[in-house]
Formats: sequence, C-alpha cells, structure tokens
Amino acid sequence: MPARTVTVASSSGLHARPAAIFSQAASEQSVAVTIETGSSAPVKASSILMLLTLNVGHGDEVTLRAEGEGAEEALETLAALLERNLDEEFQNS
Repeated sequence: MPARTVTVASSSGLHARPAAIFSQAASEQSVAVTIETGSSAPVKASSILMLLTLNVGHGDEVTLRAEGEGAEEALETLAALLERNLDEEFQNS
C-alpha cells in the first residue's frame, strides 16, 4: 500500500479551514485515502470530523495511505496540499 509522510505546514494545523479544504480534496480523489499520526489509528481523510479528532498541529507529521489505481497520484496531490500554509493562502485570497 503506497504511503506518504508529510509535515503539516498550515499555521493552525489541520483545524477549521485547512481541515475543510483537505477533506474536500480527499473526497475528490478516485481512491479512498487514510491519514494517521504516529500516535493515532488511521482515519478517513475525507471526513472532516475524523480529521479534527487527530488534533494535528503546525509542524506535526502525518502519514497518508491509499490503495488501488490512482493511489500514487492521490497521495501526491494531498501531500502537496498539506505542505502548503492553507491558513495564509485563504487570508490572502
């Protein structure tokens, strides 16, 4: 199963707007994606409620996993999103 470990760049971590943006992007992927921290079980990346339960902060590492056709592309897309400061981008738009 392909996996990608990423450091979360958003200043608020995966809370509020960044979590909403990320879960929406995850739901648009052709494969199911999970996300986990070193101390948590994997949860559906497309579920904003499950994302919020992870309590991911700025600079925390998360691991994304997906399986099936299109998994690598989905992980690449979502990893790139987490590596951006979505809080700052939202304020500047």
